[in-house]
Amino acid sequence: MNDNSTALKSDREPALSRVTVIHTLGPTGTNLEKAAHHWLAERGVAGKVTLHTEVEDGLDAMAFDGTEAILACAVYPRLHDLVFRNLHRLEMADSFILDTHDMVLAGRPDHAAMATIVSHPAPSSLVAGLGDVTLTSSNSFAAALCAAGQYDACVTTGPAAAAEGLRLIKNFGPVPMIFTLHVGRTLGDDDRGGAGIGSAC
Repeated sequence: MNDNSTALKSDREPALSRVTVIHTLGPTGTNLEKAAHHWLAERGVAGKVTLHTEVEDGLDAMAFDGTEAILACAVYPRLHDLVFRNLHRLEMADSFILDTHDMVLAGRPDHAAMATIVSHPAPSSLVAGLGDVTLTSSNSFAAALCAAGQYDACVTTGPAAAAEGLRLIKNFGPVPMIFTLHVGRTLGDDDRGGAGIGSAC
């Protein structure tokens, strides 16, 4: 089994070596932004990370020529849709484990209330029962909404909280996370005839 896994990864290396642009979730300060820069740096690629309001927004901006990819993660609520609705133009070509930024509960420095909390769906269970939780598109956007006074507190990343001048209420620490890279391609790039379609978990 290990031999097969190694062979599959080596088969993907030529395709991965072409990726120079990664589309992922913004605004700046998200765990996905951190992971995208990490992936490029580990491969020694002076590439570009483009941030979007939603992960799927990258589909409207990317080239499907093997040079661009979308980065998602294992806890992304719509990962299954990203994969199965785009089998004709995306291939999950790589994955890796990387610690997220510290995940924190934060609020405005001059505001002690915590009746309303805003969070991305993925980490929202961290604050279950602490207040009325509203969901938003990213950890960084949650910090911006809180800083703007729309909510009392937010679940966000340490860097996003610091960038918005928020006070730390609780630090949940980093989370080891699986990140997934989905390379844009055309049907002509894949000569396997859809062989992988039936092999879902």
